[in-house]
Amino acid sequence: MTIEKGSKVGIVCCSNALKPEYSAKIKRLGNLLSEIGLTPLFSPYLYEKNGIFGGTGKERAQILMDFYRDNEIKAIYDISGGDLANELLSYLDFNIITGTGKIFWGYSDLTTIINAIYTKTGKKSVLYQIRNLLYGDSKKQIANFTDTVMKDQPALFTFSYSFLQGEQMEGVVVGGNIRCLLKLAGTGFFPDMEQKILLLESFHGTVAQMVTYLSQLQQMDVFKKVNGILLGTFTQMEAENCSPSIGTLVKQFAGEKIPIAQTREIGHGQDSKAIMIGTYLTLTLKAAAPY
Repeated sequence: MTIEKGSKVGIVCCSNALKPEYSAKIKRLGNLLSEIGLTPLFSPYLYEKNGIFGGTGKERAQILMDFYRDNEIKAIYDISGGDLANELLSYLDFNIITGTGKIFWGYSDLTTIINAIYTKTGKKSVLYQIRNLLYGDSKKQIANFTDTVMKDQPALFTFSYSFLQGEQMEGVVVGGNIRCLLKLAGTGFFPDMEQKILLLESFHGTVAQMVTYLSQLQQMDVFKKVNGILLGTFTQMEAENCSPSIGTLVKQFAGEKIPIAQTREIGHGQDSKAIMIGTYLTLTLKAAAPY
């Protein structure tokens, strides 16, 4: 996935548009990418024009597909989050996406597009928010991002974890934000869960919301199909020290036999690492490290 110095990259906003006052930060992000050696090209639909919309779903999908069609653009980074990303799915040309070598990056609500890409094309995408380059952990984030994207080093994808139950899991990773993943339920975009590692993380939501989401996954027989569950951060639950914890809840709904691991390095934190949805991953108790 190495990108050569000087390559063009697309910056899109497929979910909720950014507030106009955020433009200075996005300009700084563009400058950072230029300093790293990339040439960012920005979607015209980044900022709010009509409430939370920077453009219609069709317009936002069109610019995304334009970036996929442009052979000079080597990767696409989404800088949004929120609620609107699944609006684009009906407008995406997955045949074109299949035929390109470029990788889509995004997090949170972009879980919908990332898993749809895997389901429809088998292609990998990265669960990661490139705006992390701007925040409190920026020095380390920039170093990890540069080493990974420009030098093909694993820094951004290497994370520590520990097991809550079981000793090993392996399979193709699917999932991401639990709320947003479930938007795909009942559609042709929901990934096949057979023998997968299911990644789950969340920003908003406490015990009541997690019980709702986990109940739905249980009722869909997801926990009977997957090879294991990897839990990322659950920001609000952890901040409010909720009880039962997310680990306890997942054990309750998934059962005592399924392997469950947990990491503090994947999710909505400003220090978050990246994980590639659609890649084969093996986690073992022997390789685990306290998170």
